[in-house]
Amino acid sequence: MIEIRRIRKSFGGKPVLKGVSIDITEDSATVLIGRSGCGKTVLLRILIGLLRPDEGQVIVDGEDLSTLSRKALFRMRKKFGMLFQGAALFDSMTVGENISLALREHTDLPRTEIAKKVREKLDLVGLGGVEDRMPSELSGGMKKRVGLARALIMDPKYVLYDEPTTGLDPETADAINELIGGTGRRLGIASVVVTHDLVSARRIGDRFAMISDGHIVFEGTPDAFQACQKPAVRRFINGAGLDMEGRG
Repeated sequence: MIEIRRIRKSFGGKPVLKGVSIDITEDSATVLIGRSGCGKTVLLRILIGLLRPDEGQVIVDGEDLSTLSRKALFRMRKKFGMLFQGAALFDSMTVGENISLALREHTDLPRTEIAKKVREKLDLVGLGGVEDRMPSELSGGMKKRVGLARALIMDPKYVLYDEPTTGLDPETADAINELIGGTGRRLGIASVVVTHDLVSARRIGDRFAMISDGHIVFEGTPDAFQACQKPAVRRFINGAGLDMEGRG
């Protein structure tokens, strides 16, 4: 379980997060939604220890990240996988090298075992047999799948997704949504997904948490979100120009 407690973060004197608290439970998919620039990605980076909050705590499985040494923080990060917004693949590495990087850097597994794990993860995301291809040879959707395989390679307990469908056409985005949701359920992984796309949120999420003006203004099920009458929630839904089932 991840406990986020009263997180505050400012940049250049401008508050972005103003006391955010939320729990991330195991075996669930929590979607952080809100307008662009509301602080969703900032919170995601604080969650994994890439940014330090000005105030507040992030407690992962009973350990407060702010109290951990550098070595202990790296150990804690092994519990996490992350799919970055642009997949963030290394252009000079093959698909297999991209996926296996963490295993090569942080384990003593033999090459044959690493290669086996890479094949397993590629099969899991529906891309078997592309280990030797370069990122430049892949479509946007394929890069997202490779990024997901890399996020899963260390068998994490938690996987974080930063705008996973940005830049994809609707059909490919829908396939990525199904893949993220299905993979999390099959592997029993807790997922945290940052998005401003209500269609993606609905397809993936068990729980929604909406950030507005630096605060959590809604937390609950997708159906409760759709029915919520808070002004910030209604503005967000109406501004999307579609309902929660994806109809215009």
